[in-house]
Amino acid sequence: MGAGPLRVVALVLAAALFAPGAGMPAAAPSQPISVTFVGDSVPASLNYVAAARRQLAKGLSVKLDLRVCRRLATTGCPYMGAIPPSALEAVEAAGPLLGDVLVVDVGYNEEARTYRSGMRELIRSATSAGVKGIVWVTLRESNALYRSTNAVIRSEARRWRQVYVADWNAYSAGRPWFGTDGLHLNTAGAQALVALVRPLIFRAARPS
Repeated sequence: MGAGPLRVVALVLAAALFAPGAGMPAAAPSQPISVTFVGDSVPASLNYVAAARRQLAKGLSVKLDLRVCRRLATTGCPYMGAIPPSALEAVEAAGPLLGDVLVVDVGYNEEARTYRSGMRELIRSATSAGVKGIVWVTLRESNALYRSTNAVIRSEARRWRQVYVADWNAYSAGRPWFGTDGLHLNTAGAQALVALVRPLIFRAARPS
């Protein structure tokens, strides 16, 4: 008689122990998409607009590398006694630490004629480092030079399945998102840039 309750307890414990999933560690949460954003002084407004940075970081692990006077693959212009590394140099230095997706927003400080070769070099370097996709932001076409650079961006991007064009020129047309020079972003502009690139980041991280 006295052994009955003990036997029931033992059976209950055994059932719990061998139940599906019992004793197994919980599944590890999925890692957020890792993103590096390399740019010049135009997207550098993200350094100062905290709301835009928070918006960009939702569901992502983001590293910003945004430098005044940066150029794509050639020596930048001097600013406050220093010359920034080119976007290509920044990508090469980061290597595998670039993560899943690279965002590039550079081109306001250089000639269009050197842009194509620099773009190719940077894409090769980033993909060799393991980047799954690249979101390339067009320039605001405030002059003929930037229109020429955008033509290079669009035509070159068609050659690379890993490259997704974020058409900032079209997206920002007629919007009050800029300072007096019509290029550098105010607070609303920084948030609008994030709104444009975020969906493309998720798309680039899971290429079909």
